[in-house]
Amino acid sequence: MLGFFKWFKSGTRMKRWLFLILLGIILLCYGTATIIDMQEISVLNLIITIALSVIGFIMVIVGIIYSQKRVLELLIEDTDDRISDDKKDINVNSLIFNKTIYKEGPKIVVIGGGSGLNTVLKGMKGYTNNVTAIVEMSEYGDMKKDIKENLHLLPIEDVKQSIIALADDEDEMKKLLDLKLQSGMDFTDIFLSAMQEINGEGSKFIENISKVLNITGKILPVTLDKMNICAELEDGTVIEEKNKIAETSMEKVSKINRVYISPSNARPAPGVLEAIQEADAIVIGPGHLFTDVIPNLLIKNISKTIKESKAIKIYIGNIMTKPGETDDFTLSDHINAIYEHANNKIIDYCIYDTGEVIPEFVRRYNKDGADLVEQDISKVRELGIKTIPKDFSCIEGDVVRHDPISVADSIIELICEDLKFKDMQNNPKYIRMNKKLKANEEKRKAKTKQKNMNKKIAKKAYKKARRMDDRKRSKFNTKYNERIKSIKNSEETRQENIRMVEEDEE
Repeated sequence: MLGFFKWFKSGTRMKRWLFLILLGIILLCYGTATIIDMQEISVLNLIITIALSVIGFIMVIVGIIYSQKRVLELLIEDTDDRISDDKKDINVNSLIFNKTIYKEGPKIVVIGGGSGLNTVLKGMKGYTNNVTAIVEMSEYGDMKKDIKENLHLLPIEDVKQSIIALADDEDEMKKLLDLKLQSGMDFTDIFLSAMQEINGEGSKFIENISKVLNITGKILPVTLDKMNICAELEDGTVIEEKNKIAETSMEKVSKINRVYISPSNARPAPGVLEAIQEADAIVIGPGHLFTDVIPNLLIKNISKTIKESKAIKIYIGNIMTKPGETDDFTLSDHINAIYEHANNKIIDYCIYDTGEVIPEFVRRYNKDGADLVEQDISKVRELGIKTIPKDFSCIEGDVVRHDPISVADSIIELICEDLKFKDMQNNPKYIRMNKKLKANEEKRKAKTKQKNMNKKIAKKAYKKARRMDDRKRSKFNTKYNERIKSIKNSEETRQENIRMVEEDEE
């Protein structure tokens, strides 16, 4: 019974068609009853009766057609979580189109680790199901290492975060995977142990996790070989644990000379090279340069395969530097470090941020030793890389992040431009992606407008606070200036008298 009344809820847009069907039935019944009840049939009455019956019949047919269409729309809306909350302009054609674009969308490979990788994944899952995350695998040397070794688990913390990023409901997935059990173990450890027991330790183990948890796209570990991410500093210090690289670099006040993996002959996991070869676009970064991005390129044949792939190679520039890793690094410094470690020029396009970060947040980063990455675009272009400016910085809590939707839109725009350049405007893939981009354009404009408004409000608050500080200092100086001068003069006189006494004694 509750299911029946659901059709009459506000927002279902079913009541109008049900009312139309009811009205049509009434007119049909009225016309039929009139004909049956008539003793004498005049031409005028006959015409009116027939007209009412025809109108009623048409109303019933139209009501049935549009109510069925609306049922399809509601069905697809309920099964497609990636549709926006504003559904007033959605019709069944656009909804079926949305389903198609995800399944037949471009093949995107994202290489990296940490929050930067997950930012790209969050945005891309709204465009295509064919997104593949190639995630680093390394020992971390953390407190849970003994537990993982006892369960024979691979170190897949980054894989876990990517699963969350690609989930339809990220919050619920995060709650599940972060659940702590009374035994002191994580739900993730037990779940992964069970999956590993069933599937073995190959890459199929990770792929089946994606299927069981029903996430968009797939996740591939860059390697299944056990390895550590190590670093050598400019002063010769060698660090053999990933989570101590930045800390040691700051303690030694010595920059990173190079990073490497141990052992150096780690092999790519099954499916990784094939995903890169078949990709329409390969995205590198954003993320911590030496500990999240570069280690993936050090796996055997990875950088070589990226170089030889016909895909568009895109680097997403970092917004902030990482203390102990990329202090004072410019955008071109990041790219040069990638080239030096990969031994290949593997970037075609560089998307960098032009957004203005609120000064207050920059100051917070400065206290920790971080700063905005200098966008030395001319040097980047000298490397033969095409640069694309985008305003994709946003604030999440107390940190500066890339906006997932803006990053994804930038990547899809590049793919569309590439297809257009190849005279493939009639390609179904191009048409679908371009239509999706246009549909998102108004939302992006509204979001940008709100973002600029927030920045203006923050700037005004910042300037007001500065003026208040200046005013306070001004009042203090006005009130105590003479007294300060007097104290200063007295101290100078006292020091002069001491000096004169010392000279007389000599």
